Amino acid sequence: MRFSVFLNARTMRPEDDRQLMKDLESHALRAGDLGFSAIFMPDHHFNGYMPVASDSFIFAAYLAAKMPQMHFGFSVVSVPLHHPVRFAERINILDQLTDGKLLVGIGSGTTPEEMIGFGVNYKDAGAISERNLELAEALWAKTMEDPAVEIDNGPHQGRVLQRIAPAAYTPGHARLMPVAMKETSARRAATHGWPAFIPAFTPPKIGGTEPFIHVKKFFDIYHGMLTSAGHPDEVVASALDWTTHTYQCVHVAESDDQAREELEVILRAYQAAVEREAEFNARAESNAENTKTDRTPNALTEDWIGTWCLYGSPETVIEHLTPYKELGIGNVLCGTTTGPLTEERLRLGNQTLDLLSRKVMPALA
Repeated sequence: MRFSVFLNARTMRPEDDRQLMKDLESHALRAGDLGFSAIFMPDHHFNGYMPVASDSFIFAAYLAAKMPQMHFGFSVVSVPLHHPVRFAERINILDQLTDGKLLVGIGSGTTPEEMIGFGVNYKDAGAISERNLELAEALWAKTMEDPAVEIDNGPHQGRVLQRIAPAAYTPGHARLMPVAMKETSARRAATHGWPAFIPAFTPPKIGGTEPFIHVKKFFDIYHGMLTSAGHPDEVVASALDWTTHTYQCVHVAESDDQAREELEVILRAYQAAVEREAEFNARAESNAENTKTDRTPNALTEDWIGTWCLYGSPETVIEHLTPYKELGIGNVLCGTTTGPLTEERLRLGNQTLDLLSRKVMPALA
C-alpha cells in the first residue's frame, strides 16, 4: 500500500498566500524525505482553497525540479474549466518533466462559483467535461498531416491545424484517473488500464459513518471492468497499484484521545473557512443554471468525519486501513494540511507525516 500527500491547505487573507506556498513546499519536501510516494494537488480557483491550486501544474513543475524521484498527481482537475488545448499541452509538459511520473485525476467540478468565473454553467459541466476529454484525446492523437481538430464546446473554441507540442513522454499520454463513481468514468479508467479514485459515499448523500461499504462497492465495479478489459497482467497491476482512496483530513497522534482532540481543532478552523466561502458560492447559485444538487455535511458532524477523516494513534490507523489494503486499494491519499495553514496547523501536519512514516507505512507496505 502506497501513501501519498494531498496539499489541500487554505489561506484566509491574500497576505498569507506567499507563506502558504513556502510552507507547502517545505511540507512536500519533508514528505519526499520520509518516503511518501506522490504529491497530489487540487484544482481550485478564487476562494482561497490552496491558492496555488489556481494553476497546480506550475507548482507541480516547480516541485518536480526539486524532487525528481517523486510522482505527482491532481485530485482532481476540473475538466470544464480548462480549454482542451491547454489541458493537453500542460499535461504533456509535466509528463516530460516528471519522466512519466504523472497521475491526472479528472472530474467535472463541484463549485458553481468557479464555473461562472470561467463562463461555464454548472448544469452543463458534465457534458462539457465529457466533450473536453474527447477533444483532448483527439489532440493527443493528431499528427501534423491529420485534418484540423475543430473545437466547439461551450466557452471553449478553436481550430488546431498542427499538433500538440511537446509530445507526451508516456505512450499516448500521461495516465488519467477518473473518479469511479459513474459507470462511464469507471469504464473509461478500466478500458485504458488507468488507476481510478474510489469514493467513500454514494450521492446524493455526501457523508456517512460506513465508508468501507461504498469503497468496496465502487472498487468491485471498477476492478471487475479492469480485469475483464483484456490488459496484460502488468497493466492491471500498475493500475491497481495507484488506485486511490482519499481522506480529506488525516491526523495521527500518539494516542486516540490526542488525535481526536487535535482533529476537532483542525476541523473547527476548516469549517469556518468553508462557511466564509459558502457566501460567495450562494451568489453564484442565484440562477437555475448554477444551482448545486447536493450538499456536504458540516465538517464537525460524525457523517463528515466518518467519510472524509482518518485519525487516531498509529495502531488505530493501521487497524482502520487493513481492510482497504486487503480489498486492493493501492494508494492512500492523505490530506495532511486541511484547513487554514497556520504555524500550528503545519506543526500538526508534520507530526502526521512523521508518525505515518515511522509507524504506519512500514506495517502496510
